[in-house]
Amino acid sequence: MGVRQCTVENLVTMHRSPIDSFINQRVLVTGHTGFKGSWLCEWLLALGAEVHGLALEPTTSPSLFDQLRLGPRLASHTLGDIRDRTLVQDVVSRVQPRFILHLAAQPLVRLSYSEPIETFDINVLGTAHLLDAARMLKSPCAIVSVTTDKCYENKEWLYGYREEDPLGGHDPYSASKACAEIVTAAYRRSFFGSGLPVAVASARAGNVIGGGDWALDRIVPDCMRALKEGTSIRVRNAAATRPWQHVLEPLGGYLVLASQMARAQDASDRVRLAQLCSPFNFGPTLASNRSVRDLVEEVLRSWPGTWKDFTEPNAPHEAGRLMLAIDRAHHVLGWQPVWDFEKSVARTVEWYRAVAQDETKVDQLTRRQIDTYMRDAGMEFRT
Repeated sequence: MGVRQCTVENLVTMHRSPIDSFINQRVLVTGHTGFKGSWLCEWLLALGAEVHGLALEPTTSPSLFDQLRLGPRLASHTLGDIRDRTLVQDVVSRVQPRFILHLAAQPLVRLSYSEPIETFDINVLGTAHLLDAARMLKSPCAIVSVTTDKCYENKEWLYGYREEDPLGGHDPYSASKACAEIVTAAYRRSFFGSGLPVAVASARAGNVIGGGDWALDRIVPDCMRALKEGTSIRVRNAAATRPWQHVLEPLGGYLVLASQMARAQDASDRVRLAQLCSPFNFGPTLASNRSVRDLVEEVLRSWPGTWKDFTEPNAPHEAGRLMLAIDRAHHVLGWQPVWDFEKSVARTVEWYRAVAQDETKVDQLTRRQIDTYMRDAGMEFRT
């Protein structure tokens, strides 16, 4: 069974879910054709939302967006560039969204070294274009602007970064996301200070894994391609530590945050909005902060194979150690991670292995994993 489709009519017989605010609501997802955006759209559709998307064509082949056949299932599917200010204004004006989940980005660290101007243009000005378009909205709208754990000035600390820690970034990608956070904070303070009618928060997630990520130069897709082809996995930075989490973990955090913002807006609760309109880290438990070596070896427990160390001594700089403190999300939102490191990896490999055997299973498997996650997280709608 997939996630139960929700309507206003059947909600009256259900216990409230932490994410029930999306039922029959217009939701604009930027970057909806990407890996995280596709999972998010599938989840929102299951919640009974009217989903609109703005993004470029999928950048990989295959793509989860196409595998899930999402295009025809959305209320509107606009292909366009977040750097096109007029287009962004037109889409926001037409949709009049109750929620905006801003995921559109250039998301790759190593690509940012070869395309630094494009990275800053997309991640910084694209965010400004979206928030500027939201200034024209007259009805309530809750906006979650998604950045990254890499927005912090990385000092290779042994403990997690908190939302109050300094922003920074060694590489163009990380720096661009720090800039996006500054832009978001500036618009919030200058134009959306009360959270009425428009409320703005930002979300910083860890390194997400999960089925349907087909990007180049990412460790999990690289593992899956190698295992499917029967070749050794090439690992370029085995000692690097990351806060690994299943893609449904941060997406659940975004949905909880946006839902609580909407409830506070509906109640005109300015005190609560002041708590919510801020940055939030959505990371895993400390036990899920593992090395790339640990990740690859955990993958091989579910899908046997081999790996080789191809560490590049002159490779572009990437953070060696990175962790997030998630106290604020826990205390303010009641959010906490659900799937541990082992379960996150197992669910990821399960998806890829099943799809490698039968691609027609994508829809069923993706919905089943969403359903399972909602049940484990206490988010499901119970009769």
